[in-house]
Amino acid sequence: MVPRCQVEVLYFAKSAEIAGIRSETISVPQEIKALQLWNEIETRHPGKDMNEVEEKSKDIIKFTSEKLSIDEASQLVISPVCGAVSLFVGTTRNNFEGKKVISLEYEAYLPMAENEVRKICSDIRQKWPVRHIAVFHRLGLVPVSEASIIIAVSSAHRAASLEAVSYAIDNLKAKVPIWKKEMYEESPSSWKRNKECFWATSDSTT
Repeated sequence: MVPRCQVEVLYFAKSAEIAGIRSETISVPQEIKALQLWNEIETRHPGKDMNEVEEKSKDIIKFTSEKLSIDEASQLVISPVCGAVSLFVGTTRNNFEGKKVISLEYEAYLPMAENEVRKICSDIRQKWPVRHIAVFHRLGLVPVSEASIIIAVSSAHRAASLEAVSYAIDNLKAKVPIWKKEMYEESPSSWKRNKECFWATSDSTT
């Protein structure tokens, strides 16, 4: 018979939370090695990973006719490993070149628009160490002062998320097929294309 001994195992911090106890006494062979002891502990707590599991990064992309929520976007990117969440919120302003704007109307070619936004997210991840990215864009009518776009990015430190948000809005305007119509109070409405976009002609306006 293999000689055995009693070992008291103490749990602290995350290990205590995972195991659900602070200590336990287990019977193990006297010649047990550290790795074998660890395996014995995991066997006693099946289905519970005693190691830290890294949180997977997320890209959340949404085109919707519903009102956008700044709180929803920020909550989706919050991470316990991040100390910064940076936001860009684009809203409908009430004027353009002396005309009173009452609302905007957005239209997008969704398959291409979603694909282009995913490419932007991929580019961001190659340039900066960010955790989660959320890009929300409103479609249809957007009244004055309501959000038409929200971009939220989380990162360990503020510089990465701030730069990523700036990069995201600049490239979204340049590459994503979205059109907007400005609805004026006393003038005919007008479809606009971002002057940054690669398919825009020299006479297009924002």
